[in-house]
Amino acid sequence: MLDINFGCPVKKVALKGAGAGVLRDIDLMVRLTAAVVKSTSLPVTVKTRLGWDDQTKNIEEVAERLQDVGIKALAIHGRTRTQMYKGEADWTLIGKVKNNPRIQIPIFGNGDIDSPEKAVEYRNRYGVDGIMIGRAAIGYPWIFNEIKHYISTGTHLSPPTIEDRIAVCRKHLQQSVSWKGPVVGINEMRRHYANYLKGLPNIKEFRNKLVTLKTEEEINAVLDEMAVIYAGHQFEKTPIELINYHENCPVN
Repeated sequence: MLDINFGCPVKKVALKGAGAGVLRDIDLMVRLTAAVVKSTSLPVTVKTRLGWDDQTKNIEEVAERLQDVGIKALAIHGRTRTQMYKGEADWTLIGKVKNNPRIQIPIFGNGDIDSPEKAVEYRNRYGVDGIMIGRAAIGYPWIFNEIKHYISTGTHLSPPTIEDRIAVCRKHLQQSVSWKGPVVGINEMRRHYANYLKGLPNIKEFRNKLVTLKTEEEINAVLDEMAVIYAGHQFEKTPIELINYHENCPVN
């Protein structure tokens, strides 16, 4: 499928008229989407926000018009572009879109979901077809399985072990280097270590090493050392902290 991101609020994106910047011109948004739909046989979906600012929360109109030009699903982040990631996401308009009798496509809600309980509560309260998770998954990809498990059983999975965390951190590093090369891949990985290792005692020394090393082999050696030192450490089950992570706007 092809997913169009009309939700990215980052200044260097939005102020060029891309991402959430398109929310200032709904006619343009519709024309762009229609052109993509007509140019491919793949299903086209859209991710967007409630509007550009508090005076232009036009998501109900946007949803109808995008459905009319042929998108197959719509994900809505419960903030405007001017809000960035500040304040609490407003899901009431997401619920209105979902409950609009004209809307026949799946509607996915996004914003502030950071626990299995909240995912279930918001799905039930607003009737959405699914939940999209962004920031809460950064450094904690286990949240998806935890939510699925909670939905199916009503119980919680045990938190990931230090072995789990280091294994995923290694895989992330390897794929980052494979995708972007050793220099950019390693540099971009530096922002993630604090999230993967959150909750470990006296972690500052290791974290400082990880963000200064320049080869995959050196980083893996530090991870090996940590696996030995922290073997058997028990992580507490605490709410996931939503972080502001929008330098390159990978998530919204």
